[in-house]
Amino acid sequence: MSNTPNPDDVSRRTYLKLAGGAGTATLLAGCTGGSGGESTDEADSGSSDSETTESSGGDDSGSEYDTLEVQHWWTGGDGGAAIQALFEGFKEEYPDIELSENPVAGGAGQNLQAVIKKRVLNNDPPSSWQAWPGANLTPYTDADKLQDIEESVWSKNDMKDAYLDGPKQAAQPAGTFVSVPLNIHRLNNLFYNVEVVEDAGVDPTSIDSPSALVDAMAKVEEAGYVGMAQQTKSAWSTGQLWAQVLLGEYGPDVYADVTAGNVEANADAVKGALDIVKQYAEYYPNDAGSISWQDANSKIIEGKAAFFHQGDWAAGMYRGQDGFEYETHWNQVPFPGTDGIYALNMDSFPMPTNNPSPEATKKFLQYVGSVDAQERFNPKKGSIPPRTDVPKDAFGPFLQNQMDDFANSEAQPLSIQHGLAVAPDALTGFGDAMSSFISGYDVEAAYADVKAAFE
Repeated sequence: MSNTPNPDDVSRRTYLKLAGGAGTATLLAGCTGGSGGESTDEADSGSSDSETTESSGGDDSGSEYDTLEVQHWWTGGDGGAAIQALFEGFKEEYPDIELSENPVAGGAGQNLQAVIKKRVLNNDPPSSWQAWPGANLTPYTDADKLQDIEESVWSKNDMKDAYLDGPKQAAQPAGTFVSVPLNIHRLNNLFYNVEVVEDAGVDPTSIDSPSALVDAMAKVEEAGYVGMAQQTKSAWSTGQLWAQVLLGEYGPDVYADVTAGNVEANADAVKGALDIVKQYAEYYPNDAGSISWQDANSKIIEGKAAFFHQGDWAAGMYRGQDGFEYETHWNQVPFPGTDGIYALNMDSFPMPTNNPSPEATKKFLQYVGSVDAQERFNPKKGSIPPRTDVPKDAFGPFLQNQMDDFANSEAQPLSIQHGLAVAPDALTGFGDAMSSFISGYDVEAAYADVKAAFE
């Protein structure tokens, strides 16, 4: 089998788009946050022999189905436990389908993405794989490498009724259903230490905009605490923060217009959000440039800092800390200005063309979109289900509240930093823009870089 793509199948431009754009994958570590300490999924490194394993395309077991090969990067920690729970449920539902689990560890998903790109370009895809949905999948839809699964999958299990518009939009990056979202991590969270904000005389529920948060952090610092526990060792946290500031200060319509590439038409908003983040930086810890997001989050647990912006995976560290209880010691509000909004990061499973096990893959994707699968997976992962009809009993109080917020949300914008809202080449440029921005907080230069990335 040749290592060069067939030019009749993939244009040179699409080949370059698929083969490139992986450089910022390491910036996306936040979506794999673990339950405490360093993220288990992020910390996995290196590769294994499974990276070059190819499906045999057949099954000698006598089953009517070909072997189902599923690739993912959840090899340990909360992600590993969650995907094993899902696989167990699938095997119970479909005992006659042989499942070949083929994980690729390391690089916060970067290693898997490289493997998948190579296999898809060589017309040797796995049955399905873990992927961020939305614009992240557009190189594959541009190359006609993903199947339309509206009738075979999305018409089953009441999926269209149970999923809200945001996840359904992400499943249709080119206008047709090609993927099934499995989980949701919320991005527009503002976590806080209850005792610290009370001591500083700050009420987080009264902060109504990202710009108003600056004044609240000033009061916190006057009381002797760090205003915002933020890391700037890597740029992804700042990119994620800037997106929430844009969303909260200027609204979801402006956010959507910017991610659609209309940056110049929204120049004041883009620059304004950058300027607010620049003001936030005055209230970061002194060691922000040398710590991880977990180290930053520890400042909330230790009572050294008031506020922390991060995806809901940050709550895993709180839940794993004895004597640090939800609502008593730590709490969360939607990022100022984003009440009624649920900003989405998700994992999904697509269905490639030239599928080695089409019927088994359809069954697997139907299961991924089911109540049973999402009820098994999400409590262990520390995420919520994209279906709104999954029982809440297995989830803790924090995630139950998040589920309520999601079900009642008026808008579900897709993540910029995790590639759901912008294509891989734009994400690469955005990552470079944020890296330059945190080196000197030059708003005009950062605006030019964001404009170049998105337009």
